[in-house]
Amino acid sequence: MSNICVLGSGSWGTAIALLLKGNGHNITLWSFTDEECSELSSARENKRCLPGIIIPEEILITSDINCCKNQDIIVIATPSHGVRGVAQRIKAVVPDGQIILNISKGIEEETYLTISQVLKEELPNCKIAVMSGPSHAEEVSRGIPTTNVVAADDTETTMLIQEIFMNRNFRIYTNDDIIGVELGGSVKNVIALCCGILDGLGCGDNTKAALMTRGLVEMTRLGVAMGAKAETFSGLSGIGDLIVTCTSMHSRNRRAGILIGQGKSVDEAQKEVNMVVEGVRSCKAAKELADRLGVEMPIVSEAYDVLFHGKTPKQAIENLMMRTKKHETEQCFLNTI
Repeated sequence: MSNICVLGSGSWGTAIALLLKGNGHNITLWSFTDEECSELSSARENKRCLPGIIIPEEILITSDINCCKNQDIIVIATPSHGVRGVAQRIKAVVPDGQIILNISKGIEEETYLTISQVLKEELPNCKIAVMSGPSHAEEVSRGIPTTNVVAADDTETTMLIQEIFMNRNFRIYTNDDIIGVELGGSVKNVIALCCGILDGLGCGDNTKAALMTRGLVEMTRLGVAMGAKAETFSGLSGIGDLIVTCTSMHSRNRRAGILIGQGKSVDEAQKEVNMVVEGVRSCKAAKELADRLGVEMPIVSEAYDVLFHGKTPKQAIENLMMRTKKHETEQCFLNTI
């Protein structure tokens, strides 16, 4: 039995807390605010994110950041833009060698660092791991079979996390490609947002299949340029997460995209979804990274112009369809940029 603190009581943090409690561990679930903590503690239900899912009384819910003391693993489940602030808050209470597992998906907008890079900056003496894959909180919280992948700098950490998290409905694979695992989970949100826009426009399955396939190419290009392994993107954190996020109505990115495709502004779409739409922030960061590294990412570039410069989705589609003729596998999976 391990002591585990989950920082972030949104849908994914709550689902992971439930999973780990079901595995027999001592779980603390931390909320950003006293108000949110009080609501969850009294209702024993995350009514906004996971309605109908009961949070056992044995899970301690708190807004006191000192809950991070004396934990075997600390799980970061906050929105990506809040990770640095949370890391700064726990810096004084976590010991050297503390295992920090990030399950947030995104790229820091101001620095264009991945979340593991942010954590390594703020907590240089901790062991940083990342977990990603096709895993909607709505399904994990209900025990629907799911697989994920965990990556860290050392095998001992990945194997420990694999042992703690695995059960008959949640299977974990291990990997040593931290950048590849977390980058797939970030950029796929941009592609899912675009798939939603296609749905909102009334495009067909052909169009979405093309977007997902070429989106995977762009994810791989950027990953390789950042030092990731190309083969990681053919796994759970790449194509696996891409498929589930682009095709499911559980995906807040796809839902926001549908609203944009139907004519709503980006702000209106995010407000209606009423949850963090990571693809908007990740699009800006991915575009900047691609420009800095000289990586060709036409889908991300067109999405950026739609989201931030008022380009119409129909014009973006036309631009993509009328690009210069190319060979399909030219500088793709073997791309060295």
